[in-house]
Amino acid sequence: MKLVSFSRLGKARFGAVVKDGVIDLTGKLDPDVNTIKELISLHMEDQADEFIAGKNKDLSFSDIIFLPVIPDPEKIMCVGLNYVEHKKETGRPDVDNPTIFTRFADSQVAHMQPMIKPDNSDRFDYEAEMAIIIGKGGRFISEDEALNHIAGYACYNDGSIRNYQRHTSQYTPGKTFPGTGGFGPYMVTPSEVGDYRKLPIELRLNGNIMQKATLADLIFPIPRLISYISEFTALSSGDVIVTGTPGGVGDKRNPPVYMVPGDIVEVDIGMLGVLRNPIIAAPKL
Repeated sequence: MKLVSFSRLGKARFGAVVKDGVIDLTGKLDPDVNTIKELISLHMEDQADEFIAGKNKDLSFSDIIFLPVIPDPEKIMCVGLNYVEHKKETGRPDVDNPTIFTRFADSQVAHMQPMIKPDNSDRFDYEAEMAIIIGKGGRFISEDEALNHIAGYACYNDGSIRNYQRHTSQYTPGKTFPGTGGFGPYMVTPSEVGDYRKLPIELRLNGNIMQKATLADLIFPIPRLISYISEFTALSSGDVIVTGTPGGVGDKRNPPVYMVPGDIVEVDIGMLGVLRNPIIAAPKL
């Protein structure tokens, strides 16, 4: 099952993706279930799957405005240097534990919405990543149980402002500019994905392949990430973990390649769909 957050006639809603469109699930399963986060917190994915069986779309994609898969996550935890080729191109040493930093919810935009190049940097870089959405929260989650805590998977573009990222050893300033991270187009449930390690991941900039790998290439696999993060913070339904980017980032190319207004960037993760975002300049204040 694929679940999507969207806006319709100015109101935030959510639904299931079916052929050529969306079945609106807002308030249909329970009057109090109006978001993906509320659905997964109540573990009602099976009810949603049964509800949509045999039904046709309520809305075409042209009738909706996509929203980030989880528009208001309590936590967005991001993983750095989690593919061998990316670690090599940065010259970073091997480490025993994942490199973790955070994003803020207002740094996210949805599928087909513009990612915003800040006016105080010309080093706006792309990063294709797979995001996981937590369904069942918890603390001190074991690696053996970790996959049972996942509600779904989605595409993510961890757009990075490289000069701000490198002001100090802390990444956060370069990762949280408003409107710089793409999240979408939808969330795919684990029962449909199967073994996440078989998924391909590719980023295209104006149609040119810039990054290409598979999820089997992760240095720290998803169970390790969930278990490690849950050691220092309790995970909650709707939390997002962004799992790392492959080699080929623009900042490490010779010459460097950065995103500029007018570009189109796409993150393609097979059955998770294609996250597509145009790049625009920040509006003048």
